[in-house]
Amino acid sequence: MKKNFFFVFILIAVLSACSPYQRAFKSEDIGEKFSLGTELYEAGKYRKASRLFEQIVPQYRGKPQAEKLMYMYSYTFYHDKQYYNANYQMERFVESYPESEKAEEIAFMAAKSYYHLSPRYSRDQSDTKTALEKLQIFINQYPETEFLAEANKCIRELDYKLERKAFEIAELYFNVGDYEASIKSFDNFILDFPGTSFREDAFFIRFKAAHQLAFKSVIWKQDARIKSALSYFSTFERAYSRSEKFVEAQVLASELEELLKTLQAKS
Repeated sequence: MKKNFFFVFILIAVLSACSPYQRAFKSEDIGEKFSLGTELYEAGKYRKASRLFEQIVPQYRGKPQAEKLMYMYSYTFYHDKQYYNANYQMERFVESYPESEKAEEIAFMAAKSYYHLSPRYSRDQSDTKTALEKLQIFINQYPETEFLAEANKCIRELDYKLERKAFEIAELYFNVGDYEASIKSFDNFILDFPGTSFREDAFFIRFKAAHQLAFKSVIWKQDARIKSALSYFSTFERAYSRSEKFVEAQVLASELEELLKTLQAKS
């Protein structure tokens, strides 16, 4: 039984060594590599195609087939989910062939590669910001592009990640009792994301943070902080008087007004 298994293993190894891919990989014939690489690419075997293309890219520079080769080569990385390499190779393609009929498509896919690199919202968002920049550059360069709807969809998804992360940071400050940091973070959040879906919650929690800060302040700071908190309540009231949270907000505002009356009576 062991001998049979060993024989099968040797047979597979020999056949693999003699496969068209192995022959082309070891060959000095760049035409053979190009031809088989194209077949593998079209069959969806992107990693093998990429290895063959990598060997011949320098030799094809300046030749008529170079544009097709670089088009396929850049896509092998995208399909293999090697998005950093895909972005790099696709941007090289656009720089090398700016007049190509494929330039617009590849420029979009280069930006979209960074869209795929964007992590979940709770992690560092450096790649998300880079993706947004690259997508916006693409739209500025190709304002009439057929990829406009898809590019805008990607931008909305990336923006949402930044919004959610910024909102949850501000909310975390509130939850741990750092009310000044929470208020400042929500102020910045509302300015940075005026159309955010978290706007109502941001206004409400900012007011709650200001309410807590006023009550927990030393006496000589309370007057100013109560008035500041009430101004946040007025902002919330103007925007969300029909909100389910408005009744709670009114109760908190009443507490602030009572505290302000007490302070004024003592002064």
